[in-house]
Amino acid sequence: MAGRFVPRTAAAPRGRPAVTGVSGPALTRTWTPPGPLDLRLVLGPLRRGPADPAYRALPDGTFWRATRTPAGPGTLRVSASHDGTVHGAAWGPGAQWLLDGLPALLGADDVPEDFRPRHRLLALTQHRRPGLRLLRTGLVMESLIPSILEQKVTTDEAYRAWRLLLRTHGTPAPGPTDPGFAAYGLHVLPDARTWSLIPSWEWHRAGVDSKRSATILRAVRVARRMEEAAAMGLTEAMTRLQLIPGIGPWTAAETLQRSNGAADAVTVGDLHLPGIVGHALADDRDADDEAMLALLAPYEGQRHRATRLIMLSGRIPARRAPRMQPGDIARL
Repeated sequence: MAGRFVPRTAAAPRGRPAVTGVSGPALTRTWTPPGPLDLRLVLGPLRRGPADPAYRALPDGTFWRATRTPAGPGTLRVSASHDGTVHGAAWGPGAQWLLDGLPALLGADDVPEDFRPRHRLLALTQHRRPGLRLLRTGLVMESLIPSILEQKVTTDEAYRAWRLLLRTHGTPAPGPTDPGFAAYGLHVLPDARTWSLIPSWEWHRAGVDSKRSATILRAVRVARRMEEAAAMGLTEAMTRLQLIPGIGPWTAAETLQRSNGAADAVTVGDLHLPGIVGHALADDRDADDEAMLALLAPYEGQRHRATRLIMLSGRIPARRAPRMQPGDIARL
C-alpha cells in the first residue's frame, strides 16, 4: 500500500521549535502498513551491537538509521502512532531515496501470509508476533561489510570492529541541529574509495585480520556490481556475492536477508543455528547443517522466516560450551 509523500519540514514536539537539518529542512512521509507492524522486530536485524554508530532505538519507540544511499548519505527517523501510521523523516542528500524506500524497508514487499506453519511452536510464535515482517533495505554493501566482519569471530569482536571503523572512517550523519541528535553520534559508513584507503594498521587496531580486510577490499572494488544484487532473485544474488573470494553462503545469506528481504535465505555454516533449529523442531540440539535443512524443507521459500520465528519463540537450548572463539568456524 503506497503512502503519500509530503516534502515539508518535520513537525517538532509540542512546545519546541522545529529543528532544521544541517543539509536543509527534513523531508517527511507518512505510510499506513497493510497489517500489524512491530518496528522493533522489523528493524532489529539492522542493529550491529548495542552501540552501533549507524542505528539507534530510543525508549519512546523512535528509530534512527544512518546509511549511504545511491544519492548520498542520509539519516532516517521512523516512528509509529497508536493507529499504526508510520511517520518517517529524513535528512541529507539521500533523504528522498530513504523515504521512497520506506515501505519496502518496513516489509511492504513481504508476504507473511505465505508462511504455513507445520509445527505448533511456529504457529504459536507467528500468532504472538503478528507485527513481524521481513525488511528490505535495497542496499547491499551496508550489510555485506559488517557480515564479513562477523566471520570467524565472536559477535562482540565484530561489533567492536564495526564501531571503530565507522567512527574513525565514516562521516557524521546528516540530521537536525538539535543537541539531542548530536548526542546519538550517528555515522554513515564510508564510501568504497574510503574503505580501500584504510591502512593496514587501522584494520589491526579494529581487530580485523588480514583475511577479512582483504575480502572487504575485494568487495568494495566492485561495489557497484555488488549493489546490483539488490534487484536480483535469491539464487542469482547468492551467486553474484559469492564471486568474491572470501564470501560464501553464510555471508551471502546474512547480507541478502537484509538487503533483499529474502524470505528463503537460510543461514548455512553458523555455529549455533543448526542446534537451535534442531532443538526447536525435533528436540535435537546436536543437529548439523544437513539436519537443519531437512527440518526446514517443509518451509522452502520461507526458511529464513521460519528461523526468525524460532529465534523469537524463546525455545533456545542452553549453551553447553564457552562462547565461540576465533577459529571455531569459518563463517563464510
